Amino acid sequence: MIIAAAQFLPVPGDIEANAARMAGLITEAAGRGAGLVVFPELALTHYDLDLIAADPQGLAVTEDDARLAPVRDACRATGTAAVVNAPGRAPGGGSRPAIASFVFGPDGALVTRYDKVHLFEGEDAVFAPGTTEGRCTLGGIRFALATCFDNSFPEVAARAAADGCRVSLASSFHGSAERVARYAQQARDHGLHVLLANGMGTSSSASGCGLSGAWLPSGERVAAAAEWTGATPGDGAELVFTDVRDRITLMSDPAVAAIPVEECGEPLVDVRTAAPALLVAEDRTDPLGAYAFLREGVLQRLLAAQKSLPDGLRLQFVEGYRPPGLQRRYFEEYTDELRAAHPDWDAARVHQAASRYVSPPGIAPHSAGGAVDLTLVTTEGEHVDMGTPINASPEESDGACYTGAPDLTPTARAHRRVLNAALTAAGLVNYPTEWWHWSYGDRYWALASGAEHALYGPKEWEGLTGAAEVKEPAGT
Repeated sequence: MIIAAAQFLPVPGDIEANAARMAGLITEAAGRGAGLVVFPELALTHYDLDLIAADPQGLAVTEDDARLAPVRDACRATGTAAVVNAPGRAPGGGSRPAIASFVFGPDGALVTRYDKVHLFEGEDAVFAPGTTEGRCTLGGIRFALATCFDNSFPEVAARAAADGCRVSLASSFHGSAERVARYAQQARDHGLHVLLANGMGTSSSASGCGLSGAWLPSGERVAAAAEWTGATPGDGAELVFTDVRDRITLMSDPAVAAIPVEECGEPLVDVRTAAPALLVAEDRTDPLGAYAFLREGVLQRLLAAQKSLPDGLRLQFVEGYRPPGLQRRYFEEYTDELRAAHPDWDAARVHQAASRYVSPPGIAPHSAGGAVDLTLVTTEGEHVDMGTPINASPEESDGACYTGAPDLTPTARAHRRVLNAALTAAGLVNYPTEWWHWSYGDRYWALASGAEHALYGPKEWEGLTGAAEVKEPAGT
């Protein structure tokens, strides 16, 4: 997943103009492969405490504020998420707003809101502090949210890392390069990939120096925007990008196995007879037809997703249920391939790398009947450009199999965006190393969606020994 920090010079107090500018930057970042764009502190109004204090209600917004419609629309149109920092109206109707980060998902809906907890000097006269941690999961990555002065408290980043966050997103308004440089220590001390969107310009309250950037967990800076030193023509807008694909929560992560299962007993149904409207690929088979079965709830959601597709497109079902014995064989065979190709890797690294492409047998979504591999085709059944074939491994596709891979053709990216929007709206979650793999009710779904437990556990097929053959090697 590529993420971007955007810095620009807002028009003081003009929410409509700034929201439109943000929408343009989201669209530009999406065109360059970004799946998430982060904006600086109070970028919707400009960081000016006197300005906001003069009209705290008029300059405060909620997630459904009509003035934020351009941002929500841009997220929906591009399939890109955004973190917009603004004066946020108090949820309980209080008189003081909060310094709020609104996280809009790729469907334009609110994912979460985080209110700045640690207010800097002068802010406490205008804003109320937040009381909860900032967390969200997008694209299989758990993000921490922190706003400017929050990042001066090491325990904030320490709690984020302990809570399984892999990337810290900072919306800030720092005035010096020295303060910006401290994010390297935060990254290094807590093993976090850090992305900073820093403000620019001056106000009655403070100055922002720009220099938005990104740091690896090693502390190395890998992206940097220009420093703002004074008025220049235009708004000085700039985007910086960083790749956080190695921060994805993989199937091998202990957090996945730790999800409890409360088996709901929902049956496996044969897609071929239960849903004639769903096109089943003809090049995938096994002696008992196990591949064509799914849990009933998953199939219902696929049919709902298909109804939401644009005219001219439909889903093609490729594989659903996979017996545990077959899943075990796939995992062992791929592990053997990786071990032969990388004799210097230890067992833990081989296991982790294998789980990018084939799930460890004990938690495999396919063996629970909750996962499906699928693609888009035309209404006539012709394949469309998705960037790679189904089941292209990370090695043979050079990473293009990742859902958020950056170097896709515009057509492939658009088709993936259509597929993602339809399936996400239907309640499924994607395994981000494979654009074709979606699931509902399994452990990974529970982790990604925040559910307390999985609905489906591994399911044996009576009489199936695990020797079933499938024409192509299967992915996760």
